[in-house]
Amino acid sequence: MSQVSKHPARPSTPPKTPQATAPQQSRSHSKAYALMASGTMVSRVLGFIRTALLAVAIGSSTTMADIFEKANVIPTIIFMLLAGGIFNVVLVPQLIKASKASDRGSAYTSKLVTLTIVVMGLATVLLVSMAGPLIKVLTLNWTAPMIAMGTTFAYWCLPQIFFYGVYAVIGQVLNAHNRFGAYMWAPVANNLVQICTIGTFIVLFGAYGGGNDQLDTWTSEQTVLLAGGATLGIAVQALALFWPLRRIGLNLRPDFAWRGMGLRHVGKLAAWTLGSMMVGNIASLINSKFVSAASPARLLLADGGASVPGEQALNTSQLITVLPHSIFALTLATMLFNEFTKAFHEKRRGDIAPLLSRGLRTSAVPIVFATVAFIVLAGPLGRLFAGSSSSAMLQGAAIGQLLLLTTLGLPFKSIHFFMIRVFFAEEDTKTPMLIQTVIAGLCVVLAFGAVQVLPATEIARAVALIYGATNVLSAVIAHFLIVRRYGDYGSGRVADTYVRIGVMAAISGAVGAGVLWLLGGYDWGFAWSSIGAAVISIAVVGSVMAVVYIILLRLIRAEELDDFLGPLARRIPALRR
Repeated sequence: MSQVSKHPARPSTPPKTPQATAPQQSRSHSKAYALMASGTMVSRVLGFIRTALLAVAIGSSTTMADIFEKANVIPTIIFMLLAGGIFNVVLVPQLIKASKASDRGSAYTSKLVTLTIVVMGLATVLLVSMAGPLIKVLTLNWTAPMIAMGTTFAYWCLPQIFFYGVYAVIGQVLNAHNRFGAYMWAPVANNLVQICTIGTFIVLFGAYGGGNDQLDTWTSEQTVLLAGGATLGIAVQALALFWPLRRIGLNLRPDFAWRGMGLRHVGKLAAWTLGSMMVGNIASLINSKFVSAASPARLLLADGGASVPGEQALNTSQLITVLPHSIFALTLATMLFNEFTKAFHEKRRGDIAPLLSRGLRTSAVPIVFATVAFIVLAGPLGRLFAGSSSSAMLQGAAIGQLLLLTTLGLPFKSIHFFMIRVFFAEEDTKTPMLIQTVIAGLCVVLAFGAVQVLPATEIARAVALIYGATNVLSAVIAHFLIVRRYGDYGSGRVADTYVRIGVMAAISGAVGAGVLWLLGGYDWGFAWSSIGAAVISIAVVGSVMAVVYIILLRLIRAEELDDFLGPLARRIPALRR
């Protein structure tokens, strides 16, 4: 993190020596990491509750679930397609530079926030007017009633794009001034709003009971509550950041004088980043179009197709697998990104490799464990997000199958994420663009091939496997490019860490599988009987696995455990070496 932006220079205070500031910086890092991780964890848990409630309301492998998912996900993908990479990567170095000015970046930030509001506002109005064509283009073989319902949902959901833009730019302003917590905690407000609206939906209209006739009985009131509540949540998430922004004391104001704010330089950087985001998100839109074919295919099956996963089930499996990545890898990488950026600006390239190595090794402790835990608990986790209808077990099994396939690439997803941040910190956006292009192109080609040879009912499973495999490939490509440019970052030590920790995780997984077998997790027993039973099974098996895992890491004296747990582990007598 930038010491300058966090602690503005004061003439009357002499600079402290590195020896004096290092312990304080370490404590500051620990507090920031804990605040960010806790905010992300709470948000993700609430997101799980929101997704589980949504399945209770409209099902998971159902036509209505897939239609709403399509309309509600489009704003996220389009925002990332338009500007997400610029906000999240390119602007942080610019904001850090601006924060060193005499006004602490107030003038630059005012111009940036004004520009964001104007551009995102105009883009949102244009896209809302195109709701119908967007739904038609991004779906495959949908019937006329499905298109009409999707268009109606899209009218209510597409305004989210504007609020995503506001949230992103204000969040990066806060991050540039080392105020990481608010950006990570704001999604909590979003999830609380959506939980309340979905809960109200269930109270007013009842839970989904089975069958696939929701389109025939759906009302305008249901649309307003479900889709309007989703957009309200994103709006609250964005507006919640203005209070911590005010506390920074930047004295922001509308400023339309955009000349001279370095847009040409940012534009050169953003060109590659925007290209990368366009390639990746266009690929996501194409792949989701392929998966959308499962919805009409499901209607032709006699049992309603409860065992056929569609877009909602695929996105739910990804929501589950991204949890440890978001809590641990994303949080740590966000902090290290500022350190990478500062090291490059101060010509300390030698500090990059140790930072990267430590980040990769530290994140291995939770990521590898989560990978094994997801494999063991795929069934109960799927049941957790399958609702309460008569076909909930089949819908849960469909999600569990997708979870197994996507989980295989989880460690490599986090490894790639860490490595790509090094390029961004050096303001190299071309290299990530090239990696993204290769991976996205391969994903589309493989998904298109799957559509040609597989029935529509199997496309979601094929795409889930493709996502897992390409995560592995992206990490391998990033590794070779990092080594080529910056030299070896201790890759042998990193690999050894993952192997040692992986063996311990596998042993804990075997123990957990035995416990789950006793709970009926592999024969439609207790673990599948209800959402509550799934929660109990996940808690019991997960706790047993975690205890075994930590004890095993202590026995092999894994120093990465100390880096991850810090003082907490040393205060637990049973876990001391």
